[in-house]
Amino acid sequence: MASGQAASEPSTPQFEFVRRAPSLALAGIVTHLIGFRELTPVYVRQTEAASLDVPLVISFGEPFAIGLSRAPGDNDRFASFAAGIHAGSVVIDSFGRSCCIQVNFTPLGARRFFGMPMSELADRMVPFDELLGASGHRLRERLGEQADWHRRLDIAESFIVERMMTARLPSAEVSWALEQIMVNGGRSRIATLANEIGWSRKHLAARFADQVGVGPKAIARIVRFNRAANLSKRADRTSWADLAAECGYADQAHMLREFRELAGTTPTGLV
Repeated sequence: MASGQAASEPSTPQFEFVRRAPSLALAGIVTHLIGFRELTPVYVRQTEAASLDVPLVISFGEPFAIGLSRAPGDNDRFASFAAGIHAGSVVIDSFGRSCCIQVNFTPLGARRFFGMPMSELADRMVPFDELLGASGHRLRERLGEQADWHRRLDIAESFIVERMMTARLPSAEVSWALEQIMVNGGRSRIATLANEIGWSRKHLAARFADQVGVGPKAIARIVRFNRAANLSKRADRTSWADLAAECGYADQAHMLREFRELAGTTPTGLV
């Protein structure tokens, strides 16, 4: 099969990194495929902000330590796993020996790929073997036999494309509502979306929990935050109060609270 867009490889003496977009066959299902390997035994902690990516990690090295909205503890070690949407920051410790492939799914793409209610992944890291069973085990073996990152990503992409052939399509109503939330930067009124579909807010929330993992209100928070975070990096940005108003926050204090909850830092900490 044809591979995705050309990979960028900002590798350093500390790590190898390969990242590429998927082929057109996975448009709307996968956002990126990544290969990563640490080359020096150095401890690193990073904090990731809330996003709509649903990552699948297939490891060939040492596990990561991961904490949701907190620092990870001794029992928070994860090697191969998938993680659903979490409306908060994610703290990740690595110890210099990690080596893995990561596939970032869209929420509805993940629903199709895993074939399970996404509420079972939300706010959790679920071991790879529990999700894909024997077929996942064979995939990991095939990937481990390869040394070339591009070949590994090709194999992973082919596996996903084949699985999509028998996957059920997501709800048209949920797809539309999710698109409206994203297009409007998280400023859509959930009651209005439910009315336009002809559902109650309660039913819309229940369908979102199944198809996306969390309710539409939580999705809107994450989308609004990510828009604010991106706009905060503009060279022509005005005041923080103006940014808060532009992104639909009640005021600057409201925006600051959201940054702390969803990114674990302030807006200036992300700039």
